[in-house]
Amino acid sequence: MTSTETDDIQYASILVLDWSDLAPGSVTPDSAVNHGNNSTSTHVLETLEKALGANGTGLIAIRNVPGFVEAKQAFLPRAHDLVQLPSSQLLALEDPVSLYNAGWSHGKERMGDTPDFAKGSYYYNPVTDCPGSAADRQAYPVSYPCNVWPAEASLPHFQTQANTMGAILKDTVVALARHIDQLAAQKVPDYPQDFLYTHMQATEKVKARLLYYFPLTVTDVQRDGNRPSNGTLPAETPAQNMSREDSWIGWHNDSGFFTALAGDLYVDHETGQVLDQSPDPAAGLYVIHRSGQTQKVNIPPDCVAVQMGECLQIVTGGAVTATPHCVRGVSKPASAAARTARIALPVFVDVPPTFVLQPPAARSRAQVLEAGHDGGKVPPLAQRWKSDDQTFGDFLQTTFSTYYNWSNQTMTVDASQ
Repeated sequence: MTSTETDDIQYASILVLDWSDLAPGSVTPDSAVNHGNNSTSTHVLETLEKALGANGTGLIAIRNVPGFVEAKQAFLPRAHDLVQLPSSQLLALEDPVSLYNAGWSHGKERMGDTPDFAKGSYYYNPVTDCPGSAADRQAYPVSYPCNVWPAEASLPHFQTQANTMGAILKDTVVALARHIDQLAAQKVPDYPQDFLYTHMQATEKVKARLLYYFPLTVTDVQRDGNRPSNGTLPAETPAQNMSREDSWIGWHNDSGFFTALAGDLYVDHETGQVLDQSPDPAAGLYVIHRSGQTQKVNIPPDCVAVQMGECLQIVTGGAVTATPHCVRGVSKPASAAARTARIALPVFVDVPPTFVLQPPAARSRAQVLEAGHDGGKVPPLAQRWKSDDQTFGDFLQTTFSTYYNWSNQTMTVDASQ
């Protein structure tokens, strides 16, 4: 656990595995737990249990993923290039048919009852430009949107870099899924062999979300419907009133299966220059521990992190659990907060919307629900997972609606799944 930046922040230990721990054929028989044709070392299983089980943070970091560091350095700064495009070009990247789940989105999501201008998003599928069949796309336009790319002349190499980065994160999820299957098989009788690995390897429902968190401003500026679409702020507007712990993105659980994270990157919003670190050590990702304590999580910059979604908690019978988390913005010093932007890239790897959310036969609904926790920050899973025959698509829709009305709190309604 780190506590070097400031004394009043509680830090969560993020556990790290090496890519070689996950690669097929890396396990010797005398140190392995076997399930079907796969094997996982006892070291990996113990680490996964600590990180993803009932008392963990709900995420695991993986170091030495081939090509990751180079791809991250090349692609994440391009988010600044994207938001600097003329408003007309950004408008052309919007896709209202998919409810802005492809291409550019800014001010389309809501925080409470107001548009969320704190961040801009660029959504794309790194696996295929047009996922699913034509029938799938017609029936589920939000789940299977086709990509909307900026012109090569406007952002040279952007599409290639985006797909490279997204594919690396998706492949990391696939590799990890094999071992989470092993963990679940160890804890749950008759857990289906290679269940997650098979689904994650085959899925085309992969959504990358390149996020650009604009420098924070006063609340009434966030509510200004005339704010420019590229997020540019009036020069005289100071950054202030940013003490809220979830000022960049509200408390939530990932609702789907796996979320791969490239970590974050801070840049000078005016110049695009990459900063060595955030000017505010309190800014970044936070989770809620079982004890109810809020803890900051620092993802090592050379690691892919993978976060567990609520659907994983369901289908593994509670072997792994989702953890409430939020992102806090830069609040000090004021001059830095007015200029500092954050860039992040989550990649959501999920199943088709028709997938039925059922726990393993040996696990009851009550056991699945008891395995998780909401910390009082998110709507309880029991309110949203209605039955064992509920589809993934229906679960997401119910979740979005529930979050929107959750105790009239300021929550981000995020349709990114």
